Amino acid sequence: MVALKIQNPSFTLEFYMYCQLDLRISDVERPSFGYAHEMHIFSDVSVLVCDYLPYGTLLDVINSHLVVGRYMDEVLCMYYTIEMLNMLETLHSVGIIHGDFKPDNILVCYPSGEITEDNFRSEKRVERNQGLCLVDWGRGIDLALFPSCTEFHGDCGTSGFRCIEMQEHRNWTYQVDTYGLCVVVHMMLHGSGMNVKKVPRIGGGYEWQPKQPFKRYWNVDLWQKLFSTLLNPPSNDSDVAALQSLRASFRQYMCSNRQLVGKLNQLLAKQKASLCSS
Repeated sequence: MVALKIQNPSFTLEFYMYCQLDLRISDVERPSFGYAHEMHIFSDVSVLVCDYLPYGTLLDVINSHLVVGRYMDEVLCMYYTIEMLNMLETLHSVGIIHGDFKPDNILVCYPSGEITEDNFRSEKRVERNQGLCLVDWGRGIDLALFPSCTEFHGDCGTSGFRCIEMQEHRNWTYQVDTYGLCVVVHMMLHGSGMNVKKVPRIGGGYEWQPKQPFKRYWNVDLWQKLFSTLLNPPSNDSDVAALQSLRASFRQYMCSNRQLVGKLNQLLAKQKASLCSS
């Protein structure tokens, strides 16, 4: 069984991006970005043949909690945050920008067995198809096609996902993805989109923060560091080191208490059963 993406008029960029992923991403990381096996191009339409994943999108997961009046458990939010940080770290390290990072473009996967502490201790992924799969590459940017240090200016036009640089009519690069990640995390934690505000910094200047406060029983330090880092990049240069550091802090927390990993496995099993039954 496959998924067919039919576009009118014909649009070939997405297949090109999938081919670049095949060439640049390691075998163990490659399943996190979807596969396009072939494209059929006609005078007025193109048909992209992709893998079919049966468990729906991360947006479906978020909504499945909201319809019963609940939000995602913080442990589950952390697990998916680690997965998304790993995705962008992998992409940006090889000069690829997704350009449309939002929960309805992220498919949910499940590991073949239970997740262990070793999954979080390991610097690199130890299993294919572990948690999430990023698809829909129609707005992808291959930085190898541009001169070194190229920056972009323009607006993605997607309400709620316009990075701060777009909102302030400034140049941007990787922020189009990292801002999207922040919005997705905010949706998982709060059940709603993200609005941001400028807050004065001690010592001068200001920084951007989400308007909605964190719950006091959350691991506030981790979440504050995530949003502060990604909403306030020092430049348009590579963000790989920042993504690595953030991912390491969340991984370390998940390994700090064996009960967290056990709880995560229970939540994933319950979520999988719920989404499959619906």
